[in-house]
This record gives sequence, structure tokens and C-alpha cells, in this order.
Amino acid sequence: MTGKHELSETWIKASIAGTLWAASEIVLGSFLHNLRVPFSGNILTAIGLIILISISYIWKDRGLFWRAGLICAVMKTMSPSAVIFGPMIAIISESLLLEISTMALGRNAAGYLAGASLAMSWNLFQRIINFIIFYGFNIVDLYTNIMDFAGRQLHLHFNAIWGPIILLMVLYVLFGLFAAMIGIRIGRLMVRQPAAVRFNRNRDQTSQKETKSGQAFRYSIAWLLADIIVISGLLAMLNYVSWYLCIPIVAFVVVVWSFRYNRALRQLKKPGFWISFVLITMVTAFVFSRLQSDPRPWWEGMIIGIQMNLRATIIIVGFSVLGTELYNPRIKDFFSRTYFRQLPLALELSFESLPAMISSIPEFRSVIRNPVPLLYQVIAQAEQRFAEIKSWADSSRHVFIISGGKGTGKTHFLMKVTEVLRAANIRTGGFFSRKVTEDGVTAGYNLVDIRSNEEIGFLRLHSRDDDPAIGRFSMIDEGYRKGLDILKPENNGEHDVVVLDEVGRLELSGKGWAQSLHDLIRQSRNHLILVVRESFINEVILNWEIRNYTLFPISGTNPQAVAERIIEIIRS
Repeated sequence: MTGKHELSETWIKASIAGTLWAASEIVLGSFLHNLRVPFSGNILTAIGLIILISISYIWKDRGLFWRAGLICAVMKTMSPSAVIFGPMIAIISESLLLEISTMALGRNAAGYLAGASLAMSWNLFQRIINFIIFYGFNIVDLYTNIMDFAGRQLHLHFNAIWGPIILLMVLYVLFGLFAAMIGIRIGRLMVRQPAAVRFNRNRDQTSQKETKSGQAFRYSIAWLLADIIVISGLLAMLNYVSWYLCIPIVAFVVVVWSFRYNRALRQLKKPGFWISFVLITMVTAFVFSRLQSDPRPWWEGMIIGIQMNLRATIIIVGFSVLGTELYNPRIKDFFSRTYFRQLPLALELSFESLPAMISSIPEFRSVIRNPVPLLYQVIAQAEQRFAEIKSWADSSRHVFIISGGKGTGKTHFLMKVTEVLRAANIRTGGFFSRKVTEDGVTAGYNLVDIRSNEEIGFLRLHSRDDDPAIGRFSMIDEGYRKGLDILKPENNGEHDVVVLDEVGRLELSGKGWAQSLHDLIRQSRNHLILVVRESFINEVILNWEIRNYTLFPISGTNPQAVAERIIEIIRS
């Protein structure tokens, strides 16, 4: 089965918009956090809404908002913070609410104003839900009793319970309307005066660094499932088991988690957690023993406060644990085969663009003094970046991946394919890796230059002591240098196709033919034929940012059919 995989224009645009949003979260978010600015979350949401609304005046793709929100959310969670679910849910929800509103009312002022108001109001709704999730419905009783007491003391004749929530909701809606109006103004300005902004592309290996930094942790689907079961079991236990039994059980689980997950206890090390723990317990004991219509003994209120804090501990540490396991590459690979299969490629573009976009974000003080022109200059980069990516994608060549398991005859299959290609006058370069046997045992491999048919030793079981080892083989330096020379882009200018047999674990670790493959993809216009073991396919595609490719599993097909398909794509 074959399939052509290309990153759609909508996902490219979403990648750019999502990266702009993520860059503002990273730069301005740290500034607001350090200064402890009130409503900093609302300010960041407003900037995200301004970016999405203004950019929609030049890009009218359906589904742009939720895709950009998804990319921004994933990039936001790549930070070392242990708290990932809250920001992720907030960003995705805000982008979805804006998407739904514009679908219902149209991409006009009404749709943008309604969508921005709903998206901004989500911050309040999510905060309330978070309190209920962390502390259970006892927090609702705690709040209502305090507000009822305040109403009696102040002789208020209206329902004081809903007063603060209604007031906050009004403020959030007004904030959303204000953000929408700025976004609309910038969008109209972009339509009237398209800016030619010079975008200095600064390639960075952020995504690869993230991957490499996470290699020390051994992900496990079994641990993920066990963690989900444990968290669910602990939360259920709080409803049926006495508090004095729950404390040691929860403490034991947290200790076990701390041995596997380095950041599981990070939240518990913060003074703010313990201050809130003491305050919640004391306030709960006071409210339930003094302010209720049927007061209880003070110690019952204390127990309720302890139970609320145990629940919060399980949620906070447990979600940190789940967040760690959800970075599992197997989970990412699973989603790459679903409707979201283009997400990993879009994220690669985003990480590539992130450093330059971060450098373009102005200081928060400057944005406050002169928001529209400054934000306009930042957002106007989007069109330039899109043109740059589109131009690169249009000029890039196709990559054909021949895959199979270990020992399934991939090289033999490849040789048959190249015979058909050369017979059809497809100019072919690169090399095969031919197996060398002695007395029926694999003694090593030779490289065969496809253009000249020259053969040279590459790997041997027994070679010179100073030759580097690859598994049970030693690499012959002359053969390795010959392979590097064969793959140089400047030596393949006359070829239609360059063959590399094969790309595997060595290349994924940055060795072997890794740099040669990178240079061929970035610097040449050749089509490529890669031999890749089936277990490494997704890693190879993501590691080298391969966007246009066709996969040919050798099982269930034949070299003639594969070669004919390659010829068809090349000549088209």
C-alpha cells in the first residue's frame, strides 16, 4: 500500500499562526508571570485572539483557528513546567469557541466579537471547574457559605452568592470584546496595506533537542495505564475510606511516583502549595463549624478540609505524572496515523519558526503603549513566512521509502527497482549496501556505487583495531568516505534520483549517513529513494522533516510496480 503525504496549506498556515501565539505566550507570559500582573491569563488570551482574528482577514481557511490552537497548545506543553493540562485545555477551548462562533455567525464583526467574548469567558469557567476538580463539591459549599455570611453582615438584599461571579463574567466579556476590536482593526489594516516584512529565517534544532533531552526517560504504556487506574482508584477511595487511612496510602503512591517521575513532586516543593493547604483546611473548619445553619463540630470541618487537600494532591501530582507519560513517541506515532497525521509535520515547521518569531515579539510595555502598529508588524510576518514555506515545499522533491522488516530482502528489492528505473532512462545515483557472506555467514557489507558499479568494503566482522564499531561490525574508513562522497549534493546534480541503502538507528542518533541525508533534503533537488526498516519509518520522517513522501512496503507488492509508480511521479 502506498500513500502520498503532503502538508496541506491549511496546516502550514495554522503552524504559522499557532507559532505566533506560542511565541507571545512564551515571551509575554514569562514577563507577566515575573511581575505577577493581575489577569495575566486574560492578557495572553487577548493577544492570542488578536492574532487569530487579524490573520483570518488574509487567510480564510476553514478550521484554521482550532488547528492553530492545537499547535499552540502542544508547543506550550513542551515547556519544562509540570502543569500542562490547564494551559493546553484553555488554549484549545478558546480556539474552538472562536471557530464555532465564526462558523455560526460568519467571519465578520459579529462572529469575531461573539467568539472572543466566549473564548475570554472560558478562563473564568475553567477556573471554577478546576476548583471543583481539585477540591470536590465541598468547595462549592465553602464558597456559598462564605458569601451567604458576607451578605448577612453587609445587609445585602440581593443574592450575594452570584454577585462576584457575575461581575467577573462581565469584565471577561468586555475584555474579549476589546481584544476582538483590536484584532478586527489590525486585520482590516493588513487587507488595506499588506506589509512586506523581512523575515530572517533562523533554523533551529529545538524539536530535536527536545527529543534528545527526553531520551533518558523510558516511556511505558503499561505505566500510563497503571497511573490512570491508580488516580481513579485514589479519588474513589476518598469517598469510602476514612481520612486517616487515606493519608498514608496517598503518601505512599506519591513517593512511588517520585522515584519514576523527577517532576512529580515539583508542585509539592512550592511554598504556595502548603500555604493553600493550611488555609483551605483552616477556612473549611471555620466555615463548617461556625457559618452553617446547622454548625458541626470543628474537627468535622477540619476532616473535610484534609480530604479536599488530599484530592488536590492526587490531581496535581497525578496529572503531572500523566503529562510525562503522554510524551511517549508511540502515542505520537499513533496520532500520526489518524486524522491528525499532519500535526507532527506542522509542529516541525512550528519549532523551526519559533526562534525567529520569539525574537520578533516586542516588549510588553511597548505593546501597551502602541498596540496596533506593533502587533500589526508582528502578525504581518505570517504572509512572508507562508510564502517562504510554500516556495520551499513547491520546489522540494519527492522521497520514496522502501520498507520492510529485518532480513526481508529490502536491498534485493531495491536493486530490482533501480534496474527498471535505469532502463526507463531515469538517471540514478547513490549506493546499495550489498551483503558479503563467507561459508554461509554474514561477514560484512560492501557499498556499490550505482552510477559506476564500483564496489568497496564498508563493514566487516574483523577489521583493523582503530576502525569504529557498529554493532558487531567494524566500519572501514575508506568505504565510509566513499559513501559520503557518493551522497554529496554537488556530485548528484545530473541525477533524477539518489538512492540511500539504508537509514536506521545509527542515522537517527546523528551518525552514519545522517548529515548526508540532511544535505540532500535541504540542498539538492533530487528525488530520493530511502531504504528504512519498518520500525523506524515514523522516526525517520519526523527527524528529517520529510513532507512529500510515498511509502512502499515490500510485502504485498513487486519491484516492477514500485518502479513504475516512481517513474510516474517523477515524470509528472
